[in-house]
Amino acid sequence: MALPEQGTAWPPPAWAPVYAQIRVDDAWYSGDRRRLAQVYGTHAQHAERRRLWGRRTAEPRPGRPDHRLHVPLAGDIAATSADLLFADMPAITVEDTATQDRLDALLEEGRVQQVLLSGAEQAAALSGVFLRATWDRTIADRPFPTVVQPDQAIPEFRFGMLRAVTFWRELDGSTPSVVYRHIERHEPGRIVHAVYEGTPDNVGRRVPLTEHPDTTDLADSLDLDGDSVSTRIQPLTAAYVPNMLPNRLHRTAPIGRSDYAAPIYDQLNALDEVWTSWMRDIRLARARLIVPEGYLRNEGTGAGASFDDDREVWTRLKMPPNEGNGITLNQFDIRVEEHQRTAEALMRQAAQSAGYSAQSFGLDGGGQPITATEVDSRDARSMVTRRKKAGYWRDPVADMCHVLLLLDQAHFGSRIEPARPRVEFGDGVAESEEATATTLDLLARAGAVSTATKVKILHPEWDDTAVQAEVAAILAETGAGAPDPVGDFPM
Repeated sequence: MALPEQGTAWPPPAWAPVYAQIRVDDAWYSGDRRRLAQVYGTHAQHAERRRLWGRRTAEPRPGRPDHRLHVPLAGDIAATSADLLFADMPAITVEDTATQDRLDALLEEGRVQQVLLSGAEQAAALSGVFLRATWDRTIADRPFPTVVQPDQAIPEFRFGMLRAVTFWRELDGSTPSVVYRHIERHEPGRIVHAVYEGTPDNVGRRVPLTEHPDTTDLADSLDLDGDSVSTRIQPLTAAYVPNMLPNRLHRTAPIGRSDYAAPIYDQLNALDEVWTSWMRDIRLARARLIVPEGYLRNEGTGAGASFDDDREVWTRLKMPPNEGNGITLNQFDIRVEEHQRTAEALMRQAAQSAGYSAQSFGLDGGGQPITATEVDSRDARSMVTRRKKAGYWRDPVADMCHVLLLLDQAHFGSRIEPARPRVEFGDGVAESEEATATTLDLLARAGAVSTATKVKILHPEWDDTAVQAEVAAILAETGAGAPDPVGDFPM
């Protein structure tokens, strides 16, 4: 699609079902009880309204708090996915030394690891994200990457490949009846900007960029040609990263699916039911005293009566004596074990349905010591999911790093030879020092490893110079590198 026609529905009707699903995923990801109540309380299906967060009878009334509780497992799933992928920065390398140095500077100054961590978490929750390369001389003297969420984008695919994308955002000054939208369309070689004044469900009419302060700087740009900015490069300045493919609800579109799209909404809702019931048991189990009416203190006309359980001195009461002075203690049991086992079972099933091992959420092990082999076995499902997601991230990250180098050369005069880098993810498993030492000892006894290889295993982050220096120091200390005093002397 080109820029939207004036007066058309927004978002485009073809993408309305996708946006509606993202709203549900976003409500669970946010952990906001108000969003959950809004999503399910206004749902058309009766079954959805009967969920914990769709029940109108559970809404708070004056003087009565809302006792529904939420367990943010959905947010934990998304955060775990991001941690597995980008807790350690992948290796992004090119062959040319000067280009590598400049690429490292762009990645470090652009805080790319934080950008990727944020993007990976949002992708896990919302089905995918867009990586966008941009530049702004008022912010930095270099290009930098940003992340755009999928419910702020209208992508255009051809044979499953992204060929253009329209980003949009609501601008400051919008009201419930009047909405200003900034449309940013990325095409090969250019970026088109436009501002529309419309309503929440209609794009409205197009207005000049200068009519809103948030887009005035675009109109003042020296590179602006009409309503488009030339990127001076041919590759698209945006890339799409699907969380997982295919999307089971929208099979014909090459868009990703959320980790919650198993679906695990039933498990998440049931977990909140269990947690709410558990806390209700605790509230009901608070000790209460049932006392005779004569023990109550009259607070005056219209103020009722009360019982002071901290009072130390009592006057004689005109009532027959009986056992326990008529006071009855009432306290219910708390079903701790039943609730805990049910909650853990639901969390384990939700994690498994989302593609992760229960071990990744601390649900297995019970605090007992386990071997490294058992750890690898229990985390196997999470590692498989990590490798699958790394495959979806590898090419878009490489494409955007290449675009950053091209923009750096075209707009900032960098004297490098841009090249598409290679992106390699690590194994994602951090062995303990004890496990590493055991591995090295077994390899050394078998005579199947050199000193240099052992140093690389112990310090994988070191470069060749540091490795060779450490090898030389080890050989010097052990005397293994000393020349043979006998040499070639004939025997």
